[in-house]
This record gives sequence, C-alpha cells and structure tokens, in this order.
Amino acid sequence: MSVTLNTTASALIALLLLCNSTQLSGKEVSLGAGSYSLERPEHCEALPEKIYKIPSLTGATPTNQWWSSLVWNEFSQPLFAHPMVLLCTNNGLVVSDPGSAIDGSSGNIMGGGIPQGGDLTIAMEGIQFPQANYAGSSDWFITAEFSQDGKQLLTHFGHGSPYVFCEALGGKGIILCGEKPIIWAGDENSATLGVSLRGHHYGIFGPAGSKWSGIEGQKLTNSSPEPYFTIALLPDNSPETLALFAEHAHNHVSATRVTFKQQKGSLHSRYQFTLTAKEKGSPGTLTALYPHQWKYSPNKPLNLSYPSVRGEMKLVSGLAFTTEVPIQGLLPMLPKEGIPDRARMLSYLSEEASKKDDTYRDTYWEGKHLGKLATLAGIAEVLEAAELREQFLSEVKTRLENWFTAEPSEEAPKFYYNQNWGTLIGSKPSYGSDSQINDHHFHYGYFIRAAAEAARYDAAWGEKWAPMVELLIRDIAASDPADPLFPRMRGFDFYAGHSWASGHANFGDGNNQESSSESLNAWYGLMLWGEVTGNRSIRDTGLFLFNTERTAVEEYWFDVSGTNFPREFPNVALGMIWGGKGAFATWFSGDIDCIHGINWLPFTPASIYMGRFPDYVEKNYSRIVKEREQGNDLNNGWGDLVCMFGALSKPDRAADYIDANPQCSLEGGNTHAFMYHWIHTLNSLGRNDASVTSDHLFSNVYLKGGKRTYAAFNHGKEPLQVSFSDGTSLTAAPGVLTVK
Repeated sequence: MSVTLNTTASALIALLLLCNSTQLSGKEVSLGAGSYSLERPEHCEALPEKIYKIPSLTGATPTNQWWSSLVWNEFSQPLFAHPMVLLCTNNGLVVSDPGSAIDGSSGNIMGGGIPQGGDLTIAMEGIQFPQANYAGSSDWFITAEFSQDGKQLLTHFGHGSPYVFCEALGGKGIILCGEKPIIWAGDENSATLGVSLRGHHYGIFGPAGSKWSGIEGQKLTNSSPEPYFTIALLPDNSPETLALFAEHAHNHVSATRVTFKQQKGSLHSRYQFTLTAKEKGSPGTLTALYPHQWKYSPNKPLNLSYPSVRGEMKLVSGLAFTTEVPIQGLLPMLPKEGIPDRARMLSYLSEEASKKDDTYRDTYWEGKHLGKLATLAGIAEVLEAAELREQFLSEVKTRLENWFTAEPSEEAPKFYYNQNWGTLIGSKPSYGSDSQINDHHFHYGYFIRAAAEAARYDAAWGEKWAPMVELLIRDIAASDPADPLFPRMRGFDFYAGHSWASGHANFGDGNNQESSSESLNAWYGLMLWGEVTGNRSIRDTGLFLFNTERTAVEEYWFDVSGTNFPREFPNVALGMIWGGKGAFATWFSGDIDCIHGINWLPFTPASIYMGRFPDYVEKNYSRIVKEREQGNDLNNGWGDLVCMFGALSKPDRAADYIDANPQCSLEGGNTHAFMYHWIHTLNSLGRNDASVTSDHLFSNVYLKGGKRTYAAFNHGKEPLQVSFSDGTSLTAAPGVLTVK
C-alpha cells in the first residue's frame, strides 16, 4: 500500500467535517456531538494580528517549523536549513556555513551561527527592504520574498539543499560578501565563480553567458538580463566539486513531497523534488542527507559530505531518494503475563480509582491525567477487573466531553479556533500553547490516545465524538495541504525527521524540541485512533510520523550508535534539540533525572521503542546513576523513570527495586500500577527484540534467555493471522491481546 500524505481521503474527511459543522451563534460552532468557540476565552492570551506573508497566501499559516520566525517577525531569526544557516534582513538573505565550528566540549553541542555580515548576502542593487515575507512552502522547501518599490527578490531554499535559488524581478540582483572573497575559480568574464570566505567555500552561478563584475571587491553584480542566479555552499574548493554543483545549479526546486508505504515490516519513504530547469544541465538536484536518512537509504551517496550539529550529512544526487526504516510494533496495553501478583496490582488500581478529582487542569496537565487514566484502563482490562476499567474510562469520557463542548457561559474547559492563524487552542492553555502556539502535539496527543481507548471500548461513543477528536488531530497533523482550517503537519519537519515545539521559533538558535517522547506519544495516539475507528488515513499518518521521528530520536537525542555527537561531548544524551545546537538541558530543570526523563515520559506500552538498543540503554542508565546526587537511591526525584528506563536493559534489577519499594516516589504522570506492569512484563517475557518485525502494526516481540514471546492486539471482529519476520505466525483473537 502506497500512501501520500496529501490524500484524497483526508481531503474528503476535512470537507465532511466542515460541512457537518454548524455555527450556533457568532461564537460557537457545532461539530458532531461537540462544539468549539470562535471567541478567545479570557484564560488565553492573544496571538499577534500581523502575519508576515504575501497577500495571495490565504488560509491557515504554517507554524512550529524551522523557519517559523519568518512569519512572526519583520525579519527572521537564523534559519538552520543545514548544511546552511540563513537570515532574513533588510538587505536581503544572509547565508553562512554553521558546520565549520562544531564543538561539544562545553557539555552542549554548539555549531557556528551567522557571523557579523554573514558569509554572503543575497540582495538587490540600491534596495533596503522593509520586511521579509513568507511566500509559500512545500514539505521541506520554503520561499522568502523581499519587495520594495515594485522590485522583488525571491529566494528558495530548504533542508538538506546546499543551494539557494534566487530571482531578482524588476531590479539587479547582487551578492554582498562579508569580507573580500578569495576567488579560486572563474574571473570577471565567468558566469560561474568559486569563492572562499572565512574558510567557507561557495559556488556562485549566473545565467549562461553572463559575467560577474566587482570580483576585486565585496559586491558581485551579474550582467545578465535573466533574473535568476544561484549560490551554493560547497563541501570543498576543488574544481571537480564546483563543476558538479554547476551541473545542477539552474534546476530550481519548485516543490518537495514525501510519500510512503508499509512493506514487510518496514516503512518505505520517498522524498521527491519537483524541479524547474532554467537552463540545460544534468537532471536532478543535490541534497545532503541527515544520519537518520543515509543510514536507512539504499541511495548511494557521493564521496562528499558536510559536518553539522546532527552529525555528518552525506550528499546524494537525483530527483528523489528513499529510506527504509524498520517499523516498531505497538500495543494498546501490556500482557497480563507481566502481572505476577494480581492482588498487588488490584491494590494499586484501587488506590488510583479512589483519587476523586473533579478539577479540570490546563491542556498539558489535563492531558497527562487523561493519559494516566487510559493506561490504567488497559491494565484493568488484562486483569479482567471490569468495574475498575469502567471507572477509569468513564472519567476519560466525562472529561473529554466537557473539553469537547464549548459552553458560552464558561471559560474552561473548552477549545477555541483562531481564524487568523488557523489553530485550535485549549482553555486553559499552558506553556505558551495560546499566544505562541507552542507544544500542541505534546498536549493534544494525550487527549487523542485517551479518546482512542474510550472508543475501543465504546464504539458508539467514539463515533459520536469523532469529529472533535479529529479536529485535534488536524490541528497537529493535518495530512492535506488543502485543509480549510489547518496547515499541513503543523509541527513535524519532514526532512529533519522530528517535530518542533515552538510556534514562533523566535530564537537565535532556531526552533527547538525538548520532549521527543511526548511527540511520539501523539503519533501513538493517531495510530490507535485510526485503527479503532477504521480511519486508515489517520492510522497510517501516525505510522509514518511515529517511526520516522523514532529514528530521529535514536540518532539525535540518544545517538545510539555513537556516530553523531562530537568526540569531546561528555554526555550520552541530549535534553533538547535546537536548529543550531544540541543542549544537555531542559526549559524547567537542570536536574539530570529531568534532562533525561523528559525524553522518556510518559511511559506507556509504546515506550518499548526506547529498548531497541539495550546496550545504549545500559550506558545511559549507568551514566545517570553515576551522576545523580543520590546515586542508586531511586526513591527520590524522577528515580521511578530512571528505574523504568533501566528495565529496558536489565529488567531483573528494576524488578528487585519495585518489589523492595512498592510505594516509591513517582513523577507526576506515573503510577505504581504501570511501573509494576512495565517492569514485570520485561522481567517475565524479556527485552524488546527489535530484530523481528511483523506485518501487523499492533504487536511486540520479547526475548529472554534465547526464547521469544509474541504478542498482538487485534482490533477487528474476526481472528487475524499475524506473521513475523522470523517465520513465526500467530492467530490473534478479535478484540483482545493474544500472547504466544
């Protein structure tokens, strides 16, 4: 099955939802059994009225991207496209090489930013621009527009591309050098120049037959009446490399698109370019693949690469490249075989059920509470404790119904839709989810997963409230670029392979993401919701997002193979990924438990993905225990999360701890019930066996003492034959978790 994220099905769903909505008044819109508001509640801070985009762009504005500061400001913050970094200024687009100064000795991974004046500035003769505007984007390319007095400079650039494609309309395009360049190829009669500034090497490509004047100084002007030209960051200053780049320099990238298919336990993704050839030359373009791409790509790289804060980027040539990533199977709950003491587990569940709380929290902490209830319901299900399961799910449904109904007389809980930006905001908001559009995938992922568990048990409830659940899904992961309400894939970066948390990216180091695990929790929720409701478009979108971002987490937050972090970097993981750096830090704490743990929580059955590399887990765990002030005493801080993470390597050690400390301290989103279930599942059945894949998304394989245990959940109504890559097959009974 091949799927494009711009699907006819998703367009139809969006249209149906739009048609099924009714504006009840000037403020509320009915959608299915629920409703949302068009008026900002008092709890929510206002978003800016001004969006910096060209007037012809209508509809929802993309946010939460590596380039998002462009739409929030007159001019941008540094835009880390990798291998280049770009900056929109009143002179034009500043271009620099951030990969030449990477250092990890400080305990963070720092790259080079933009020096004073940059390496090069793409400008227009005699023009100072009042602002830069967003002028359109595709999956990983963007156009920034500069205009004044009827003159227009268009610059096209994107992740992985060493090129900036330029068009100067109504005036003369020029290149301003940050210092006097060293010209090592070409002369005043050449269309192509090879130049070096600050030890960085660039190709400058004018139209065929044109000349560049001013090469004895710092301003280069092209003589051609044609409006196009291109600059490229080169891996080296050899004539052969310049000639290679010249072959593709005038193939302007006009669009980019990702499509994918599930095949034999792998996710096959195709990254394709649409090119506009301004001149004759070699077909295709050049692009530099990140480690999470080239490690899983059958495309043979050229013998050229760039350093970056993500690791080595390898250059490939062509109209497209592909990746083949093993799919990690997921379960809605863990097996009952992971509960050695039924009475003890019932006690844990009863303890949680007795915690009556009618308070509605902000979107983040309400989400964590909903996630906790969904996990507890799954434990009660495998324990066949029907009354407890019903209690947990009843609270889930009641809470979601209140959130999904916008009563005119109340400020919270409810959602409101901002028509100017095209985003759904929950009230009460938290951590800038309102005025900055921060963290929506973190918050709403919990809601979506909880709704999936409620719908799995009560299909009628799921059908009734599906329009509101899918409105949240569209806010964070709309798959159709023509969605009338939301931008396509709000925070997911197709090329970088992971999400971004900040709506505005208004930082000198670009955008950032802290909690990669909460991002994966959202995509887990999409997979579950899509499977439970029969919406394959949503399920498969979740499949793509989960397994792509999981691979990026392994490479950039964890560096499981030890190939991406600088040699002198003293840590074994990062707390935050930024466009221009990697930080061993969090937004909220410098405690080592938090720096590591924010990329583990929430622990759910899907957290099994963190155990794909058990040797790395042990290295990580050992470093944390060594550096903790309390060392091996895990009964403090986020020691429960440290213990649960360590169980992915040595579950017997974790089992000894939980059995000796049955009421240990807990992180706020955790429970003793799931901690016990998680640890003893791994201790009883074994560690995650990532070497075996399956043709069914909802399965796990465990390995202990050379013996494999297979588990599969069948959401359907008929028995399902599940095949594993080692030749094992399992008949999964309908509606239950089957273990072999």
